[in-house]
Amino acid sequence: MAIAITIKSYLDSHNIQYDTVEHVHTESAIDSAKSAHVPPHQMAKAVVLEDDSGYIVSVLPSNNRLNLGWVNEELQRELKLATEPELKKLFKDCNTGAIPALSNAYGLQVIWDDQLKHAADIYIEAGDHEHLIHLKGEDFRQLMNQLPHSVISAGKEYSRWVYE
Repeated sequence: MAIAITIKSYLDSHNIQYDTVEHVHTESAIDSAKSAHVPPHQMAKAVVLEDDSGYIVSVLPSNNRLNLGWVNEELQRELKLATEPELKKLFKDCNTGAIPALSNAYGLQVIWDDQLKHAADIYIEAGDHEHLIHLKGEDFRQLMNQLPHSVISAGKEYSRWVYE
């Protein structure tokens, strides 16, 4: 597949320059980053959440864990993880689990982590498990700048400390 048609159309319509990075098949964003030799803090992963008001996609560095409490507090919602069958319906041109971080291209609400604000480059899933899309950090921020953002994740060590 290389790149989902929805994402390709979205990037092209916004005149965003990008390239793709091929890697061996992986099942997670952090593994994709490792396989592609990409810094994990520059790999933006998408976590789809839902509540009675609908879906929202949280975008965070691949080496972090989403703090659902922080997202719910920021958005004043009671979100939970979306199910795999729901993901298949939302991202019809993507392989299951290969959700692009630019989920606003699919008409979904997005909240993104402030820890992505200063990255020189950003990599996102392209819609399959063998390709990443590489964007300049400034282009990623241009696409995300009107969307809500906050610190919504933390590294594993900090997350463990918060919950112990």
